[in-house]
Amino acid sequence: MRTLTRRSLIAGLAALPLAPKARAALVPYTLSLAGTSVGFSFVLSGIPQSGTMPIQSANIQIDTEQLQDSQVSVAMNVAAARTRLPFARGPMLSESVLNAQQFPAITFQSTRIQLGPTGRISEGATITGDLTLRGVTRPVTLQANLYRKPGTEADDLSTLSILLSGALDRHEYGASGYPDLVADTVSLNIRAELMRNT
Repeated sequence: MRTLTRRSLIAGLAALPLAPKARAALVPYTLSLAGTSVGFSFVLSGIPQSGTMPIQSANIQIDTEQLQDSQVSVAMNVAAARTRLPFARGPMLSESVLNAQQFPAITFQSTRIQLGPTGRISEGATITGDLTLRGVTRPVTLQANLYRKPGTEADDLSTLSILLSGALDRHEYGASGYPDLVADTVSLNIRAELMRNT
């Protein structure tokens, strides 16, 4: 009976699933407002135009060992958006386009990070997330490149720079004003500097 019990115990332990490998904890990073620029561009009457929109808040958590498990959440201040063409700003913030009065923020919440073929985000990756604009939420995918500060050691991840680019169709979010003047596509060009919290 004792032998049978021991064999049963060993067999039972062998049947248990192996414990998952411990994961590195998500590390909080702070967004440097001075080193961050959220740029957008559009075509107005056939002429390329551009502008910027400041970030209102950000929650960035990075897994330095499994970058694909990192999380990003950002809110942008619509009312403070600026265009290089001053008279275009009013129509852009109007009810028929961004409707800044009713929807003062644009938010982005990451849902998936996919690394490039080499597994290094510095050589290209995609970040997919939910973009909410004018109260409408739709998925958007951004091309991403992440770099550490030039001249630092390979394991020094205290300061990181990220470049993001992508595009969206403004009509999908109901920002359809001035269709005869403004093209459908809005391009995004984001440059951000991240600093690890100490």
